[in-house]
Amino acid sequence: MNFDRIIAVRNDKTVYRDGECCMKVFNADYYSKADVLNEALNQARAEETGLKIPKVLEVVLDGGKLMIVSEYIKGKTLSELMEEEPERKDEYLEKLVDIQLEMHSKTCPLLIKLRDRMSRKINMADLPATKRYDLYTRLQAMPKHSKVCHGDFNPSNVLISEDGEPYILDWSHATQGNAAADAANTYLMFLLDGDETGADKYLSLFCEKSGTAEEYVRRWIPIVAATRSVKCGDSARDMLNGWISEN
Repeated sequence: MNFDRIIAVRNDKTVYRDGECCMKVFNADYYSKADVLNEALNQARAEETGLKIPKVLEVVLDGGKLMIVSEYIKGKTLSELMEEEPERKDEYLEKLVDIQLEMHSKTCPLLIKLRDRMSRKINMADLPATKRYDLYTRLQAMPKHSKVCHGDFNPSNVLISEDGEPYILDWSHATQGNAAADAANTYLMFLLDGDETGADKYLSLFCEKSGTAEEYVRRWIPIVAATRSVKCGDSARDMLNGWISEN
């Protein structure tokens, strides 16, 4: 395998290209074997929905490092396109929402339930017991759905191929559950990236196109913020804790 061509570096993961294959190599100090196998399984299950996703080819242990090998799709992420063509950002935001809504139209019964994952994360959050109980109670009161939710849906995880087809990347946090929670997560990711204007435009577009009340999505924000606070840096955790406290 050729590890000379790096095409992306993300949180304790490095993505390489080797011919027609793409290799995502995981930092063993941060990701367990179960984490890697779970991501590959999520991606394989998501493929079965008919969404455009780079196909998983194999999981490999090489030199003590685990990696997921998938097909290589040549193109640019929406994040890259927004940076290169800022005058078209609104157009790309609309495309992002359309792709997310298509994903939410799918079901995948074998994915873990969003509610179960959130319950576990809330229990792990570094928050007072009374706040964890409050968030858990709020979560249990939310409507139960079974839509495909990405859990990390943002412009850097949508690739537009050279022929204009959108591919959704990075399925490590995929679940089945409430689409409004997935939208709240995307909204928070824009804010964590320092793009408040983009966050507001995204949320407005999502609610308009999905027929969802903005207040309903916002009800998910403290719950989603608590789940994201479990595995993040100190600066991000401070911001997330602020949104938890405000709501």
